[in-house]
Amino acid sequence: MSSQTEAGRRFSPGFFLLWPTKTTQQNSLWLGATAGLSSSAGLGYSSTMASPPVHRKRVQHSDEPGQFHELTFSCYKCLPLLTDDRWCSILTESIDRAMQRHRYSLIAFVYMPEHVHLLVFPRDSASPVHQLLNAIKRPFSYRVKRFLTEIRSPLLQQLTVRQRPDVETFRFWQEGPGYDRNLVTLETAWAAAEYIHLNPVRRGLVESELDWPWSSARHYSGATGERNRGLPLIVRLGEMSLT
Repeated sequence: MSSQTEAGRRFSPGFFLLWPTKTTQQNSLWLGATAGLSSSAGLGYSSTMASPPVHRKRVQHSDEPGQFHELTFSCYKCLPLLTDDRWCSILTESIDRAMQRHRYSLIAFVYMPEHVHLLVFPRDSASPVHQLLNAIKRPFSYRVKRFLTEIRSPLLQQLTVRQRPDVETFRFWQEGPGYDRNLVTLETAWAAAEYIHLNPVRRGLVESELDWPWSSARHYSGATGERNRGLPLIVRLGEMSLT
């Protein structure tokens, strides 16, 4: 069975991931967000979200002009939440708006089931990186929460964290700034883009990086057409310079 038509694949102990194929989209919204399918069953987690504690990393963003940023941020508790085409499309919209508003170019990306990799480059008068990340994650999280509230999904409760006895917060993304690495040359940026594109291959999710639907790999291969719809606007490395 090919990687593109396979409805599911086990990629780590305790998880069974439904891929966003036409078949799975027709039968359910995703991972139990619909009525009649519990989100804990779809995610492979208990309803109490039992999992090892996640340790936050302290990241010092360095906003140097003319340097690329290799960014990584994860879903809450590294749950495989990014497995629905419509939600990935919403994330694309959030990324495009944030790049335009905060004056960044998106060089390469991949949406993995439980995390996101972005390679970005600041244009003139760009905002700090933390503002870019905030502009991507907050609007997306708000739209997801609204959707889950409308359909009364049990996943809403699973992603709601009690900070204090009288304060609850919805979390789609893992708290904290994620990972940020500054790259100063085109050579290291090319290596980072290749690393990003090969993520699904290394995980055994597809045989070729071109088979993964939510990646900029096809932009770099020169492929065009229907499969590139819904992807963020990309500025390829071959079309830019650091000078």
